[in-house]
Amino acid sequence: MQEVYRQSSYYEGGTSGYADTSYTGQEAALRATFKCLLRNLAKRGLPGGDLLEVGCGYGYLLDEARSLFNRRVGTEFSAHGAEIARATGAEVFVGGIEQVSPDRKFDCIIAIQVIEHVYQPLSFVKQVASHTKAGGYIVLATPDIGGALRKTMGRSWPSFKVPEHVVYFDLQTLRELMHQAGLSDIRRLPYPHAFPLGLISAKFGLSMPSLLARLKMWVPTTTVAAYGRVP
Repeated sequence: MQEVYRQSSYYEGGTSGYADTSYTGQEAALRATFKCLLRNLAKRGLPGGDLLEVGCGYGYLLDEARSLFNRRVGTEFSAHGAEIARATGAEVFVGGIEQVSPDRKFDCIIAIQVIEHVYQPLSFVKQVASHTKAGGYIVLATPDIGGALRKTMGRSWPSFKVPEHVVYFDLQTLRELMHQAGLSDIRRLPYPHAFPLGLISAKFGLSMPSLLARLKMWVPTTTVAAYGRVP
């Protein structure tokens, strides 16, 4: 799977078949989602200092976070994605968090739609915590297997992606994972998610005119997110 993630076609709906259409085509909706996320973080006093985003894709979140953090760093398996993300002015490493020097610490580390890809999630969160300053925060967001959308769609839930997604969480199990990794003050974080209407209709085997397809639709029950503090 890491070889698949490294391919530029992964983000553009290529022959691998794993990506959700074009990542570029979702840019407006993703930026709106990340702006909302960052506003929710700001309300809780999390921004400031140095930010690391694990699995930063094309750097849309890093770009939206310009005014909230002194320094922005990302990791991304796709060299093509990392190159695009660097255009935001962020420092971006090709690979996983292991590419970041062990002595580098961050005030806030964010991993959006990443933990479900990880075969050893507890070891991963502990590794993330080792790069977080004392008193700093870790933010995780992942498809919500306990959410209303999954319960409504059953086996047709779009986040059932094989072989991409290997583990699933609801709020209780995500909190437990973070607790086992040594985090404290773990709290739920609201995570409204915007999607292009075209992508939503495609999930149901429907098509629509391009002008309508580019419109955004907010879906509040797709993702569960939480943040915790490193003691």
